[in-house]
Amino acid sequence: MSSGDPGSNKNSTLSSGDAGSVAYLDKVLWHQFSEAATVEEFARAWLTLQVSMIHGVSRGVVVLGAADRGPFAPAAVWPESSVMPAALSRAAESAMTERRGIVHRPADEDTASNRPSQLAYPLLVDGQMYGVVALEFAGCSERELQSMMRQVQWGCGQLEAFLRRSGSNTTGESNHQSHVLELAATALEHERFKAAATAIVTDLAIQFGCDRVGLGFRRGKHIKVHAVSHSAHFGEQTNLIRAIAAAMDESIDQLQSIVFPSTGSEHLVTQAHAELADIGEAGSICTVIISDGDSMLGALCFERINGQEFDPGTREQLEHIAALLGPILEMKRRDDRLVIAKVLESFRFQLMKIVGPRHYVSKLVAVILLILLVFISSAEGDYRVSAEAVLEGAVQRSMVAPVDGFIDKARVRAGDLVKKNQELFNIDDRDIRLEYLKWSSQKEQVQRRYRDALASKNRSEVNIFKSQLDQANAQLELLQEQISRAHVISPFDGSVVSGDLSQRLGSPVSRGEVLLQIAPLNAYRVVLYVDERNISDIQPGQKGQLILAALPRDQFVFVIEQITPVSEPVEGRNRFRVEATLSDTPALLRPGMEGTGKIMVGQRSLKWIWTHEMVDWIRLWAWYWWP
Repeated sequence: MSSGDPGSNKNSTLSSGDAGSVAYLDKVLWHQFSEAATVEEFARAWLTLQVSMIHGVSRGVVVLGAADRGPFAPAAVWPESSVMPAALSRAAESAMTERRGIVHRPADEDTASNRPSQLAYPLLVDGQMYGVVALEFAGCSERELQSMMRQVQWGCGQLEAFLRRSGSNTTGESNHQSHVLELAATALEHERFKAAATAIVTDLAIQFGCDRVGLGFRRGKHIKVHAVSHSAHFGEQTNLIRAIAAAMDESIDQLQSIVFPSTGSEHLVTQAHAELADIGEAGSICTVIISDGDSMLGALCFERINGQEFDPGTREQLEHIAALLGPILEMKRRDDRLVIAKVLESFRFQLMKIVGPRHYVSKLVAVILLILLVFISSAEGDYRVSAEAVLEGAVQRSMVAPVDGFIDKARVRAGDLVKKNQELFNIDDRDIRLEYLKWSSQKEQVQRRYRDALASKNRSEVNIFKSQLDQANAQLELLQEQISRAHVISPFDGSVVSGDLSQRLGSPVSRGEVLLQIAPLNAYRVVLYVDERNISDIQPGQKGQLILAALPRDQFVFVIEQITPVSEPVEGRNRFRVEATLSDTPALLRPGMEGTGKIMVGQRSLKWIWTHEMVDWIRLWAWYWWP
């Protein structure tokens, strides 16, 4: 393998042989070369020209790809539909690897005339590898080889120039897209809409060489200008701002971007743009629409005072920018509004769905809600006050310790049913019995002395001993009563409501201490805890229904009897105790059962029943804060 270096004489004149080869070219090849639109078409025409200008070439290929990245693939092959030999591929790879022109020749000089050689030259544009040109030819002299390399290098200059132009256009488009993305990032970076809009229009003014750029969004039927480039604050009522808004309205009304002065054949009304040019001293104006589908959101107005017109390419770029940035800015504008404005707009949107075309489901839902509202406003129902309820016995007897002593036996405890005269518990009476024996012996002694005094007819001693005898009898009767009371019995049939003496056997008790509570089974009262907000609606004699947690399938009717005039705080709210009697007392009822009671107050409208608590709360709150 040997390398060829044509030197730096890239722009030198062609030799007489080269000039003769140029004269050999066909006019059709020159036409294809000059009219090529794509890189592939240019490469095919270029390779055909090179092959026609270089004698002895049997095969040729132009390999192209993305700069320095690839993938690299044949863009043109000569002759067409031919297969590139392996030797030619190796030469092309070597030229791309070494980034210089190379020549592969047969190593054996005896067979050099029978085996072809390969020449390859890389395509470098601004130091970036875009591909390689490779040719295969028959054996030739060193001088012919240098002339061939020079011709290939000269021809590659044309190919590199075409690639440079194509690359610059692609780069410009890429830069434009990159700048649009930067603008979108700027819009999303700012938290408030005003700052984002001002930054965007200022950046657009700098990018497109405009003296003023305005941004406006529709508010009702007209445009409101929200931002002007290079200006954080501006008067909304100034003539210039009104002229910008009128120009935007003019563009939106015609549903088309407007360039003033117009250079095309479009017949558009530009009166507002002419007035803006007069007021703002603008030589050229371009207004593009911001839309979201079929909805016109607003517009961007670009002004140039120096008179440089907006060409169709610039107008198309501005329309693309408006299409991308407009919805983003509109979203930030909507999010930056007051809550009441968002609520009103949402209400207006739903109203338009109801009264406007289509949206049949929304219309059906609205009709159903309207019917329900009319029904609720006119229909009446039973107004009932709900309250927590507890079942208590109508009479509760407290069983207390009859004497001071110790608990000896406990026959029942809370929850047990008892019969009349059934023993409940016993107090240990051993001390009382000992006291009884003591007074019995004292009584016998006094009786003997009393009889002796009678026999001796000593009247004074008779009187004394008679008094002592009466005292002993009274004390014995008291002790006998205490012994009988030590066995506590039930006064009636009922249920033990509270108390469990089985856990207090042997413990001391004091006289009068409550040990058990018993309630009858045939007489109950219902205690309802009514909230103070509803107590004014409760009157004695009103009826209601009770459902107990233990008997959820049964309803019991009760009648209000008494309203306690004292409230008690429970969980931060005041409640009044209301007592009622049951109309019926089934055997399943037990004191202490809890549930919910509903007191029948009267007939009210359904609207009042469902809203009166909220209305009362609002009225009380407003009165509290009203000066």
